[in-house]
Amino acid sequence: MGSTPLITTYLEMRSSDQLRPKRADARFQVHEKTDRDWRFNRDLYLRIGEQWDWIDKRLWTADQWIQYATAPELRTFAAYYGDALSGYYELHQDAENGIEIAYFGLLPEFIGRGLGGALLTDAIEEAWSWRGGIAPSRVWVHTCNRDHPQALANYQARGMLVYKIEQES
Repeated sequence: MGSTPLITTYLEMRSSDQLRPKRADARFQVHEKTDRDWRFNRDLYLRIGEQWDWIDKRLWTADQWIQYATAPELRTFAAYYGDALSGYYELHQDAENGIEIAYFGLLPEFIGRGLGGALLTDAIEEAWSWRGGIAPSRVWVHTCNRDHPQALANYQARGMLVYKIEQES
């Protein structure tokens, strides 16, 4: 990464009406992982995050992963193209009843197939339909200049709006 400063962009959606969905063909399906297998979260975090230099959880112990992945405020979803695992996302309910798209990504062999917009559409729709009786106050995410070059454009194309930008030197 060298001398390139880290730029983190925060985006949000305050109403489900803001969503501009993108769909993929019927071979692309997303299903919630209700079995709460922490190894799934860890393995996808490592496999997807490797290409984007995700480092915040790279050195976690099994106990840290278990605590994280089984927390009641976290839901995990797996994406499949045909029978092949193609990506995942995690939704996290925050203290203000917002839903954060905490982690989101496609495995390298599925990037460039037009699936990112469909996966994000699913994540936003699931966030707005969060179980628990109270509608979310917002759906939000953050991305940075080290993520996929089209990540920010994808979030904006789905209707998310920038509310904060931070730059580290």
